[in-house]
Amino acid sequence: MTFLLALTACQADDAPPSATPTAERTPDASPSVAGTVLSAGDFDPGSFSDPTAVDNTWFPLVPGTQMTWEGHALEGKRKVDRKVVFTVTDLVKQVAGVQVVVAWDLDYNDGTLEEAEIAFFAQDDDGTVWHFGQYPEEYEDGEIAKTPVWIAGYRGARAGIAMKGHPELGAPSYAQGWGPQWGWNDRAKAYRMGVHACSAIDCYDDVLVTKEFSRTEPGAYQLKYYAPGIGNVRVGWGGPNEEEQEVLVLTDLVQLDDEAMAGVREKVLAQEQRAYEISPMIYGKTEPSRIAS
Repeated sequence: MTFLLALTACQADDAPPSATPTAERTPDASPSVAGTVLSAGDFDPGSFSDPTAVDNTWFPLVPGTQMTWEGHALEGKRKVDRKVVFTVTDLVKQVAGVQVVVAWDLDYNDGTLEEAEIAFFAQDDDGTVWHFGQYPEEYEDGEIAKTPVWIAGYRGARAGIAMKGHPELGAPSYAQGWGPQWGWNDRAKAYRMGVHACSAIDCYDDVLVTKEFSRTEPGAYQLKYYAPGIGNVRVGWGGPNEEEQEVLVLTDLVQLDDEAMAGVREKVLAQEQRAYEISPMIYGKTEPSRIAS
């Protein structure tokens, strides 16, 4: 796509940055082992005094913010156009003893909606943003084919870190959540800091690059570029075993008006209603989402 070609002045490609990264350190123990630390610190629901005020500079979640990324990925040997639309709703929900922000993520391949996901986030008192789970609907021929839901507190699932309050190079990797029913075990670590990177909208200084990976898929990872005060502006990849080779850049960033927000809210609540019907033993145990007061 032409807008990707215009980015080469900032980054030649989306393989690992050319500068030598900080040496790898041994990650912390697997969250599947009882009693181990899930991430850099234990999850404590008592450390969330104002959990829905998510103002982490790398991962701000302001209700009404809608971000669109566009690019491409591989499905087998076929390259597909990919678009992701992420919206911070004005809904909140109680999960694992914490009031969380409800976000909505739509994934398109070649213009067709492939997945719609409700996801939950909250910020602790140290500024760390936690991921509390997700309810995705994966579609085939316009019908729901799969719903690999995991929510902290149910069937062994645990909250993980979406973004640390104070990322540091050389720190151990951290779990982004743990959904044992579906093998959801993504991890991340700070990979580079102070990077100059571009999107289709603008160029940014002091960008944080994180490396996301799964221990069950060695030799494959994503690179995500976070601009201060904005969030994720770019996605790349690395590793000899990376199959999707997804490349995305931020192409649109808007603040939705009341009418548009009402439309998003209606669709999210409709999806949540389906979640209660499809997943009565997990999602069905949670309290309904509501408009933030």
